[in-house]
Amino acid sequence: MPLAGGIVGYGYQCGMLWGAALAAGAQAYRLFGTGPQAETEAVLAAQRLVEAFRARNKHINCSEITELDRKGSTKGQPVQVFKFFIKGGPILCFRMSANYARIALSEINTTLSEKLSEAPPPPVSCAAMLAQKMGASELHTVMAAGFAGGIGLSGGACGALGAAIWIDGMTDSKEGDRNLDFLKNPIAQATIDRYLESADYEFECSKIVGRRFENIADHAAYLRAGGCSKIIEALAAG
Repeated sequence: MPLAGGIVGYGYQCGMLWGAALAAGAQAYRLFGTGPQAETEAVLAAQRLVEAFRARNKHINCSEITELDRKGSTKGQPVQVFKFFIKGGPILCFRMSANYARIALSEINTTLSEKLSEAPPPPVSCAAMLAQKMGASELHTVMAAGFAGGIGLSGGACGALGAAIWIDGMTDSKEGDRNLDFLKNPIAQATIDRYLESADYEFECSKIVGRRFENIADHAAYLRAGGCSKIIEALAAG
């Protein structure tokens, strides 16, 4: 739930994309196990998921889809939320979710059934690296892999941040702390605050890195050279 609304309601990539990427990673794990090949396939599937979502909705960010500006001042947010409900926004989101679920499943199965792509040397995914450092299982590590580079290398909000919030959310659930108001999740907010200090207060991967990654090999090479190590260490320290 904390990924809903584009990361705790901040308005970045739609929660449907984060969820679909997790599903792609789960299927990649079932087919390829753990390691660079599975992570590579998860990222490739995530790329296709982003393309399919954008083709149908024009945008991938929640704030642009819902026309709610959660990145700016909170002063006008109650009015924005009211307008969103009056327009039938939640119903539209539910319809989008139902339609996209079928499309996402097809994209995942198509991608993972194609000829295997050559996997670069590890680490392949920043999000998978972070998950591993946080003690996540092999399954959950591969599930998070597609978040890399702002979900499928799309340059959006940091995939490692999304992975940290997701893993923290699972831990809270296991411990019985089920905070249903994801917009006021103190653990997620603490993770975001720690992240922002390490990322010079930038959310988006393309702004942090100064470009979008050309492909998975480019991203992997960046990680091997120590890219985003400060962010990953800060998130893992929580």
